[in-house]
Amino acid sequence: MAGRFIRALRRLWLIAPLLGAWPLSSLAQETLTWVVRDLPPMTIFEGPKQGQGSVDKLLALLIERLPLYHHQIQHVNRARGMQMLHAPSLTCDPSLLWTPARAKTIVFSTPAFAVLSNGIAIRRSQLDAMAPYVADGTFDLAKFLDGQQSRLGVIAERSYGSGIDEQLSHAAPLKVTPHYGNEALGSLLQMQRLGRLEAVLGYWTEIRYQAAQQGLDPQDLLFYPISGTPRYQRIHIACSNSPLGRQAMSHINRELQSIPQEPLLQSYANGLDPLMREQYLRDNPRFFNETSQP
Repeated sequence: MAGRFIRALRRLWLIAPLLGAWPLSSLAQETLTWVVRDLPPMTIFEGPKQGQGSVDKLLALLIERLPLYHHQIQHVNRARGMQMLHAPSLTCDPSLLWTPARAKTIVFSTPAFAVLSNGIAIRRSQLDAMAPYVADGTFDLAKFLDGQQSRLGVIAERSYGSGIDEQLSHAAPLKVTPHYGNEALGSLLQMQRLGRLEAVLGYWTEIRYQAAQQGLDPQDLLFYPISGTPRYQRIHIACSNSPLGRQAMSHINRELQSIPQEPLLQSYANGLDPLMREQYLRDNPRFFNETSQP
């Protein structure tokens, strides 16, 4: 009996150094849940280009570079994604705008890449009616929201950037129509087509993509940046503000420094019309070097 015990103890002595040298990730992996919204063409859930959006590609690169985690992707709408980010869990979002309010409860990465800021889409046939709100190629959102016949479609619980969010917060409830569904933007564009909305707020790449998915001709829509807002916005990775979330963010920030930007920029730019595409690719390096926006 004593001999068997001594032999077992010797085996443990031999194995112990190996256990100490074994990678921690192979012994016990934490599950990192990525909440991903359907935001084509940055994220594409279905169809021939499934998984080929710029954010899809960024997420694939991050997952490849973070082998210490078991990764789980969960498709959610914006409201559900924010709810999960606020839970004390290990949850991250690969594409979220930084705002002061969000930064109080969510951990943000360094900037991942830049996108054209949210703006206003109107129907070309409504250009004359919308002319009072357009000046120098930009749209006066505050003036529009003060108008008598103003109905703006938005996606519920989405941030459009601090300046736009502030204007929306002061709008009369009947002026703004939020949509909570998983295909919110497509539904808003259909409401606009039927004359139930005068304008829709969103990313131009997303609006163009969703219009085509809804059987609408993107050429029938006009897009305007909003007066007084930056032309571009920085996209960040965001994680739940928990010990595990903060630890994951330290790894994410390290990997973001070495992820090549060129494929992501080209993938995003492909969703723009030719003139915007050329300007975006030309402006992008300057945007990161010259602005202090978070």
